[in-house]
Amino acid sequence: MSILFTPGRIGTLEINNRMVRSATAERLAEEDGAVTPRLVEMWAALARGGVGLIISGHLYVHPGGKCHPEMTGIYDDRLVPGLAQAVAQVHAEGGKIVAQINHGGMQCSRETVQGTVAPSAIDREFLTQPARGLSEDEIWEGVDAYAQAARRVKEAGFDGVQLHGAHGYLVNQFISPYVNHRTDGWGGDLAGRTRFLREVARQVRAAVGSDYPLLIKFGMQDGVEGGLQAEEGARVVAMMAGMGLDGVEISGGLRAENSKKGIKSPEREAYFKPLAKLAKAATHLPVILVGGMRSRGVMEGTLAAGEADFVALCRPLINDPDFPRKLQAGELERSGCISSNNCWPLKDGEGIACKCPKVDDYEKAAC
Repeated sequence: MSILFTPGRIGTLEINNRMVRSATAERLAEEDGAVTPRLVEMWAALARGGVGLIISGHLYVHPGGKCHPEMTGIYDDRLVPGLAQAVAQVHAEGGKIVAQINHGGMQCSRETVQGTVAPSAIDREFLTQPARGLSEDEIWEGVDAYAQAARRVKEAGFDGVQLHGAHGYLVNQFISPYVNHRTDGWGGDLAGRTRFLREVARQVRAAVGSDYPLLIKFGMQDGVEGGLQAEEGARVVAMMAGMGLDGVEISGGLRAENSKKGIKSPEREAYFKPLAKLAKAATHLPVILVGGMRSRGVMEGTLAAGEADFVALCRPLINDPDFPRKLQAGELERSGCISSNNCWPLKDGEGIACKCPKVDDYEKAAC
């Protein structure tokens, strides 16, 4: 049997194969963050398509952390029944699903939040508006928001919860020396900059219990001068088992738009593999590698070499949610996704979708 389709385990979570749908915002929620039938069907289609584990698009834990329009919410108990119905449909299709929870901090859009926050005041060219620094009370409010969101995740029946600690969102902002210029106990050295994550993980673990799967998507490097570097990121990974985490998905990039384009050859796939190797050396936790996974050979080679325990992808599943099933059946050897990054909706109500023509010649493909 292909190593790609052997069972795996993250904490107490048993997974049928090593393919993970990495979280990507679906843009299919109601204005208040409630689940819609189209979102339910998207998750159900992923389950039918054979991916081992679905990680939901990020769910906002606090009204002040809503990153963009049509983002799914988990900030209020009234949202739990809709999420529970969605999870039940995934389970009915034989799938498993983990909820990713997030606070956008400085990355929140003007369309959703007037007056964004960050660990310390920041105004950069990639932000839609300046962000003010959080007070001590607001930090603890944020920690509690994550914990309450995780409680709701478990109540809704999800198979686990993932903290979003990458791509310039709030957890990443606290860890990043590029963003976090605090001089109190929430900033400064690595111990101070990881305090927010440690408190979030501690309170989330208390909220969901000792056996509930708790994962993190972690940006090991910021990719900007003065930001978090890979070696320091590996030191954070080394702390994660002690925080009560069960698995880590490795990513990078302080900007939310971190996906590379033009992945048309195996050589361009798995572009975060160097970070995953550092992570594997730093922790015994299962490591999930995301970033340009397109072909069976690259995914199997990564797993066989012990460079990661799972591989994660999303754009190929936007292109075709049946990709894992077809790969296992031998119907194809790589995804039809040409990595144009042409998935994001141009207007409200569209949701994420592949807008590119289906092609066979990847070197000549254009979109």
